[in-house]
Amino acid sequence: MQYVRLGSSPLEVSRICLGSMTWGLQNNQQDANEQLDYAQTQGINFIDTAELYAVPPSKETYGKTETIIGNWLKANPSRRKEIVLASKIAGPGFSYIRDNSEISSKTITEAVDASLKRLQTDYIDLYQLHWPNYTSPHFGNHWPNNIDYTSFNAEQQTEKMLDILQGLSNCITAGKIRHWGLSDDTPWGINQYLRLSEQHNLPRLVSIQNEFSLLHTKDWPYLIENCVHEDIAYLPWSPLATGLLTGKYLNGNIPEGSRWTFIQRNGLFRDTPNSHKTVQAFVDLAKQHNISPASLALAWVDQVNGVTSTIIGATSMPQLKENIHAFKTPLSDEVINDIGDILKQYPSPF
Repeated sequence: MQYVRLGSSPLEVSRICLGSMTWGLQNNQQDANEQLDYAQTQGINFIDTAELYAVPPSKETYGKTETIIGNWLKANPSRRKEIVLASKIAGPGFSYIRDNSEISSKTITEAVDASLKRLQTDYIDLYQLHWPNYTSPHFGNHWPNNIDYTSFNAEQQTEKMLDILQGLSNCITAGKIRHWGLSDDTPWGINQYLRLSEQHNLPRLVSIQNEFSLLHTKDWPYLIENCVHEDIAYLPWSPLATGLLTGKYLNGNIPEGSRWTFIQRNGLFRDTPNSHKTVQAFVDLAKQHNISPASLALAWVDQVNGVTSTIIGATSMPQLKENIHAFKTPLSDEVINDIGDILKQYPSPF
């Protein structure tokens, strides 16, 4: 296993991050324990969760994933120091999470305290803003004019960001969290936080996690360039595009128990004719080179310049083992070039 520094922090994390969002709905405590134990045997020390999980989100499953991880930590107390544990505060959008409140200094304190209790730990290594208070170009919002930027009140949002930073700083000072990062945000968001941190001598963000895969490369090059030059870790989530890149949803198939069988808060917006054409091209390419489609997709994300650690997830042990194995064999130049040709043919399939 290779390890890399998490942005400007001193933390060393594995190139693979174990995501946990299925624990508490598609996976139970025993499943999660098995995944966590196996991941550690493979050298994975980076675990990502969120107060919102399990997904798809609901009032009934809210906080369940953190509780499952907390149970594992309680049963294995010596392992806490061996892992880098990341969690997230939910932004506005849910009536059952702090009455649909925006992220603020106040709600950060409330959320951190609740997460620590569920996780049964004294500190969180990386605490992230799951999405910003304002609408960001994620979850299908990246098409031109989907967001009215000319009516955006940047001054008002910047004041709220300063309040958020002060709340994060208070939690760091109290020893509740060690570092903080963003999720589902933009270069503007990154740079506003960097400027505010410098102006007010507040903790600097160390990471951002955004969706990134063979089907969704919009962060390259501009946001990733920003991260590289500012020493911010870039953490891709959904590198398999919610399982689409495995090929299991081709030809109208929706396997029983798969993620697409569950109600999706933002709908199945990745399910487009061009997405399936693109996936078929990648499946054919993988077969041509005698590797699995999942391995092709994961190994490609891993080799993208600027990627720090890729967040993977699985609902079964065979899936997890295949996903981890994908990082052990780099893609050949020939395969990377062939992938590039497909990306040019289908640059933004959803």
